[in-house]
Amino acid sequence: MVDPRHASAAELRACYSTKELSPTEHVRATLDLLEESQPELHAFTTVTADLAMAQAAEAERLILEHGEEAWHGRPLLGLPVSVKDLTPTAGVRTTRGSLLRADWVPEQDAPAVTRLREAGAALLGKTATSEFGWSAGTVNRLTEPVANPWDLTRSAGGSSGGAAAAVAAGIGVAALGTDGAGSIRIPAAFCGVVGYKPTFGHVPYAPLSPEGLSHLGPLARDVATARLVADAIAGPHPDDPLSVPRPPRRPTPDRVRVAWLRWPDETGAPGEVAAIARDAAAALGDVAEVDLPFADPYPHLVTILAAFDAGQRPRDDALSDPFRLRVVEHGRRLGAADLAHALTERQRLVQRVDALMERFDVLASPTAWVEPFAVDRWRPDDGDDLDWLAWCRAAYPFNLTGQPAVSVPAGLTAAGLPVGLHLAGRRHEDDLVLDVAERFGNARPWHRQHLGKEQR
Repeated sequence: MVDPRHASAAELRACYSTKELSPTEHVRATLDLLEESQPELHAFTTVTADLAMAQAAEAERLILEHGEEAWHGRPLLGLPVSVKDLTPTAGVRTTRGSLLRADWVPEQDAPAVTRLREAGAALLGKTATSEFGWSAGTVNRLTEPVANPWDLTRSAGGSSGGAAAAVAAGIGVAALGTDGAGSIRIPAAFCGVVGYKPTFGHVPYAPLSPEGLSHLGPLARDVATARLVADAIAGPHPDDPLSVPRPPRRPTPDRVRVAWLRWPDETGAPGEVAAIARDAAAALGDVAEVDLPFADPYPHLVTILAAFDAGQRPRDDALSDPFRLRVVEHGRRLGAADLAHALTERQRLVQRVDALMERFDVLASPTAWVEPFAVDRWRPDDGDDLDWLAWCRAAYPFNLTGQPAVSVPAGLTAAGLPVGLHLAGRRHEDDLVLDVAERFGNARPWHRQHLGKEQR
């Protein structure tokens, strides 16, 4: 039998089906691993052990009574899954990483959480995030910083850092994260797992994301599991008027046109992380190198994030993260003309990327250009307060455009730290992007090659 800590959803289902492993046995072992790992990783803010065991027991009952029919309409039956602490869970504390919400217990699930429950998942608890998901390092004032399972002195990334650390450590088959500027894909790259941001609107986002940047999506150890979770939570919902049906799956051609994006400041030999990702991209076949066809949209991202953050957050500045507060204060100083200009430039970015996507099916790059930084930091360097996400330059353009994007493990640095390869596709062509990512994973089977690493 495969090691359940590292098994895919399909492998766990097979174990449940043949009675090699029961849902209650696996969920109990997962909760034990969570308890053992928590003092080092700090991946969870709230653990729902009783709920997870009750859901596992119900899954076990259904499998014993109905056999294979038990999975009909329940694709995640008995699989342990966690939920990022930004996303509301009925009856379960949802802090959103902030002292402002430290004791909030929602009365209603977010639509995606309801769908996880309906799909039969066993909910392990809530994973840590930065305050309101503002930074790409998971540091907040409620909990200890989330550590990277590969090196406990390093960051797991953010803001879905708790989700990525949990999945990398074998705590659950998948985790639900959110991504407003790279918050699924950056921690996935740092922790050596798959992180998938669907096309904007494919998964309903509630409470609403009025700035139109935030996506809900899964982190998992393999692409097939990430796809399974995404399919289970996708589809329109009245709580999110921008949510749309996911289009029917179409076959992906054998030959996919892939472009490797060259950023303007890439001169001379690439850094170690970029070189590893570029070398890994060769597994995709013939890859054309293309100069980036747009200017860095970061200034417009900052305007949009700051303006909307200032407009919707509670004004109890004493309880706010002092670094995030500087972004909010910037938003309070912005005018309507500033926001209008940023939104106009956003649409111009969409037009330029759409034009590029007429020539290519997939755009490839490193997910990040840096190794995981120190665990207690929320950025890799010191700089201007408003540059806090500037280093995520491969990730945030595709939040502005709403395109599907996935980070897949590409290799290890000399220090033994994971590197991610970033793949983005046309809007609503998620299956093509995932098919390419799955082909890549089959060619370079990361989670098989690195199972020998001791998990903490």
